[in-house]
Amino acid sequence: MTTNSRDLVNTILTKGSSPERMGLYEAFWPETLQGWTEQGYPTEMQVVDGEARTVPVNPAFHFEYDMVNCGGLFDVDPIQGFRETLEETDDWEVVKNGAGAQLKYWKHKSGTPEHVGFAMSSREKWEQEYRPYLLDLDARRFESGYWKGGGTLAQDRETLARAQALGKWCSYAHVFLWEVLRQDLGDVCLYESLLLDPGWIRDFNRVYTDFFITHFAALIDELGVPDGIWIYEDLGYKVGLAASPKVLGDLVFPYYAELVDFFHGRGLPVVLHSCGNITEALPMIVDAGFDALNPMEVKAGCDTLAFAEQFGSDLAFVGGFDVRILETNDRNLIRREVTAMIEGIKARGARYLFHTDHSISPRITYDSYRVAVDTYREHMTY
Repeated sequence: MTTNSRDLVNTILTKGSSPERMGLYEAFWPETLQGWTEQGYPTEMQVVDGEARTVPVNPAFHFEYDMVNCGGLFDVDPIQGFRETLEETDDWEVVKNGAGAQLKYWKHKSGTPEHVGFAMSSREKWEQEYRPYLLDLDARRFESGYWKGGGTLAQDRETLARAQALGKWCSYAHVFLWEVLRQDLGDVCLYESLLLDPGWIRDFNRVYTDFFITHFAALIDELGVPDGIWIYEDLGYKVGLAASPKVLGDLVFPYYAELVDFFHGRGLPVVLHSCGNITEALPMIVDAGFDALNPMEVKAGCDTLAFAEQFGSDLAFVGGFDVRILETNDRNLIRREVTAMIEGIKARGARYLFHTDHSISPRITYDSYRVAVDTYREHMTY
């Protein structure tokens, strides 16, 4: 059998390979683990912001996942470290960030922020007020732990050392162009500009691609070399792609290929995360050189078994199990559907890590998720 998770995942992510078993990984809403502590989920003491706190154990270690996310979420706002609270109640706050965007966040639960307002509303404002901040390396960005819930370098270094000592496949993760465009311009300005000013979009993507490559190179030099990279780009919504394949192919995917080439040049495979129905983008994802795809959202229309049938020789797959099945908390149904999923993947000879098609929500009990993991382990060997 494969000696450790690192060797296993490297095999899974290698085209033409024959791994001995499937892998295991998962994502969680933050409030899920906190709720599970009342159902018997283990806790540990950690120092958070200089204060000792009782927190849920990292699920990567508790469930013995093969992949462990070890950080890398540096600040990508043009004005580094800027965060101004404009409005606040007990339940939410409106924050202005370093890209001039005003976003409304829930305080006590996870969710996509509501778009309130955007200052980066024209090419001129981009060029004059924001672009200049992105042209040089700024190592302070690595310590902006508030950005999207990222940690500090010290926290990331500790997680990386612990995961490496256990033989886990360690990754750094970040968003890329599409997520930054939406966050900085807002949907209305973005979609107008894709059609009316594609030159601006190309310049934005050129600057940010150089920015990401420069800062990832410096981060790896500072923090250490991981085993691979995750890139988070939600290119779809519930019925299709967020923009046409032609627009994405012309204005976005060439820069994806460039970033993937950079990581491949350092021996690092790249996993693409994209929620929504991304079926039409599969050929472009393969052509850009991505090594694996996540999460194949069933409720948006993705069909993981069909993806495996058509693209299994080019991509590994991480996910695709309908999280709504776990939310029923019906043990028999969970066992049956996890078995069907895994055996279906085996029948197609696909390289796979078991993972839901989104994240584990608070509606799922700790026991229900353990049933899913136990069933996976019963069937994981090819």
